[in-house]
Amino acid sequence: MDESRLSKRKQQILKAIIDAHISHGEPVGSKFLSQDVHISASSATIRNEMAELEEMGYLEQPHTSAGRVPSVLGYRYYVDSLVRQYAETKNEIDEMNEKLRYKLTEMDQILAEASHLASSFTDYTGIAFKTGVGKVRINRFDAVYISERSFHLVMSFSGDIVKSKTFKLGFSVTKDDVMRFTEAANIYLANLTSDEITMPIIMKLENIMGASFAIVHPAIKAIYEAMSELDTADIKVEGVNKLLKYPEYSDISKLRGLLGVLEEKDKLLDVISSNNINDEGINVYIGTDDEDGVMSGSSLIFKNVVIGGKRVAIGVIGPKRMDYERVIEMINRLANGMTRMFGEDGTHLLTDGEDQ
Repeated sequence: MDESRLSKRKQQILKAIIDAHISHGEPVGSKFLSQDVHISASSATIRNEMAELEEMGYLEQPHTSAGRVPSVLGYRYYVDSLVRQYAETKNEIDEMNEKLRYKLTEMDQILAEASHLASSFTDYTGIAFKTGVGKVRINRFDAVYISERSFHLVMSFSGDIVKSKTFKLGFSVTKDDVMRFTEAANIYLANLTSDEITMPIIMKLENIMGASFAIVHPAIKAIYEAMSELDTADIKVEGVNKLLKYPEYSDISKLRGLLGVLEEKDKLLDVISSNNINDEGINVYIGTDDEDGVMSGSSLIFKNVVIGGKRVAIGVIGPKRMDYERVIEMINRLANGMTRMFGEDGTHLLTDGEDQ
């Protein structure tokens, strides 16, 4: 179907008629449409547009003086538009996921290198990790209108986590558009995880926004990306074989327990999160004898650093009798070096004398 035959206003009116007819099952008149805030036209203009849509075959009039109902051609337009819209939205989400996977691959390489360096510098088992917060849920959205092509969205998540993003748009929006989207997002996205933000919900938001539906796509992409990044946890371990150098791990049961912690990242994250974390300095966790052999006889030393806007940690695991003074100094140096090595976007900063 050649949709170029329909002006933007005709498309809006046709869609509004079909939506209303699907909801109520009755013919739709110009008076009803004139109350639609998304259609900025008088009743007379709407009647003229409806008459032209009927002449073009998109609408039918069941009987004289009645409103219009969609024809088969009208329904076909509606379905084709939804299918195209679904494909466009899916493609955008797929593209965003691909970019996110690339970012996570970069972080994966950074963590792997950090754990390798920690092991090499200290002669213990090196670890590097980025903690996730589980399946976060959206609590609330707030927005600030900046200009007709810009607004700022504040996203509050479970766990008292707040993310924000400033949007620079390629189309115009009003302050009312931004506030209306925020209200709808708080109704339809509140208490959802990223997996629960489905295509019907996205299309519902677009339907609510009417002629300003374009605001939905960039906002949903930003919301989804923020949630995906918060959900993701990762740990890299290097030099596990170095544990065998220390007599503490000649006891197979103790070694098996520690290896289990290293293999199952959730267990190690539990150990880390169960203790007060010093975000700025060195963290030292010393295993106790009442841990069923999991961390008994072992110590964990790590320090948080920020790479590409993400908080990650670099450290080592070794016997409780490790050389704390030397290890703490090495981890401090490594953490500071990683901070200098990587810029705010997580990419390597070339220094004088390096190959360009």
